[in-house]
Amino acid sequence: MHAIAALDARPVDDPLALQDIEVPDPSGRDTDLLIRVEAVSVNPTDVQRRSRVKAGGPPKILGFDGAGTVVGLGSAVEGFSIGDEVWWSGDASRAGANADLQAVDHRIVSRRPASITFADAASLPLTAITAWEGMFERMRINREDSGTILMVGGAGGVGSILIQLAKQLTALRVIATASRDETAAWCRRLGADAVADHRDLEASVSALAPDGLEYVFSSYTPGNIEAYGNLLRPFGQIVSIDGGDLDLLPLFPKSIGFHWEYMFARSRYETWDMGEQGRMLAEVADLVDTGAVVPTATVHIDDFSAAGIREAHRLVESGTVIGKVVVHR
Repeated sequence: MHAIAALDARPVDDPLALQDIEVPDPSGRDTDLLIRVEAVSVNPTDVQRRSRVKAGGPPKILGFDGAGTVVGLGSAVEGFSIGDEVWWSGDASRAGANADLQAVDHRIVSRRPASITFADAASLPLTAITAWEGMFERMRINREDSGTILMVGGAGGVGSILIQLAKQLTALRVIATASRDETAAWCRRLGADAVADHRDLEASVSALAPDGLEYVFSSYTPGNIEAYGNLLRPFGQIVSIDGGDLDLLPLFPKSIGFHWEYMFARSRYETWDMGEQGRMLAEVADLVDTGAVVPTATVHIDDFSAAGIREAHRLVESGTVIGKVVVHR
């Protein structure tokens, strides 16, 4: 089959940063669906992983958001049939979706929203799962909880869906951060109650929430821990999705909880509750089909080749994209 792969770590402007190659069709496990990929999106994790590929190793097929059609079923698969149109965010330890075919464990897959295209569907799985797990599992937010959540990086992929899920599924007030007129307008359009300027984070958020925050969902954590400690009320909660070498001591006096969110943990370790991700995606699909949640794709590239994927990587690396970049057939 045709696939797009990184063979070594090269700058995105190098034509060989990603290459069209031919590889054998995936050999699936008993629990796998074999899916013909129709569309993918590019996330920061794709860019990061491309930058770490070592020359001389096996080709690295990236892509962790997909939408496509089921063409094969493992012997232990339940709930799916050939021809089902599905969406998923895959397993970071296996070959990704930048290929004609991908083998994906059926427990982390659901039927895609019927009301949108494959391309728009591919914009949501990874970010929706990240937002869902971060809010409802890491911070243990209940759907009746009130208070204020700060989404740092509101116009990014995760921010764009978290704003929507928080407004649809909780009673929280949502403050998003942005720094440009167009990104601030995007956050408001998705439902943010207020927008703060992350270039002057503490002062800007304090003006909007003088009594403090209950929750912070952080896409830009290094350098912000002290500000979060000042902004959060006692016993507040933080979820970080970007890692880094962090000094958490400023959180200690208020007994603030700090959590990592890594949505590939379930598939990487084949946890007993892997199927929760399929359930999350099914609920998000329902929200999309009722119009409560909208896709977050803002750039569509009609070129499922190394050139198209490379352009998507270039855009994501630029740091200027609102929402998500998708590549489709």
